[in-house]
Amino acid sequence: MLETLNFWVATGFGLGLAPMAPGTFGSLIGIPLAWWLLGRPVGYQAAGIAVLLVVAVPVCHVAAWHYAGLDHGSIVADEYVAFPLAVIGLTAARQPLVMLLAFVVYRLFDGLKPPPIHLAEYVHGGLGIVLDDVIAALVTWVVLALLLKLWQRRTLKST
Repeated sequence: MLETLNFWVATGFGLGLAPMAPGTFGSLIGIPLAWWLLGRPVGYQAAGIAVLLVVAVPVCHVAAWHYAGLDHGSIVADEYVAFPLAVIGLTAARQPLVMLLAFVVYRLFDGLKPPPIHLAEYVHGGLGIVLDDVIAALVTWVVLALLLKLWQRRTLKST
């Protein structure tokens, strides 16, 4: 029974079993999770994300056993648990267009795995599975924070 529960959590309650773009479908769970966390103080956001990430490591590790230890596309717990990190503390992300932008940027970084994200691929097991998504989320946060700052400056100059 625990193995079945782990499988469902790891596959995003079945979203990771989508025949096309399973990572993107699985990541969708991260949107309401991030939205909910953004309504909390930043300390609670950080603590909640930390707990989720710590839990995701063994969940992904056990799920990978079914796929010869590989980060199979159907394992998406890492994606949806790491996504809230991409918007942590950015209250503007509660606006739907900003949240959508964060999601698109996060998926691009996670899918393309440019440096330094690709380096996490060398870490084995559940930690490696989660680590690349954490790095993608952190890079997304930097990009989003810069874009929001530029937008804020532009808006202030035009008034």
